[in-house]
Amino acid sequence: MSTAWRVSVDPQRCIGSGICAGTAPEHFRLVDGLATPLAGTVAPADPVVDAAESCPVEAILVRDAGDQRLIAPEG
Repeated sequence: MSTAWRVSVDPQRCIGSGICAGTAPEHFRLVDGLATPLAGTVAPADPVVDAAESCPVEAILVRDAGDQRLIAPEG
């Protein structure tokens, strides 16, 4: 089982809806109208997956820090 995830936001895709910051405020915030992860590597947490799955443009990617396997969003 993964002990760490890498979280990234594609600034070219992000539309600044703020759903991620509302869903997982301990992991995301809006900076200059775009989503930004508070940390690049996080402990596995359901709110991070929920935020990635809720993004209307799939700008958030969550990957296993070890093998880079995509955790969310599910394709």
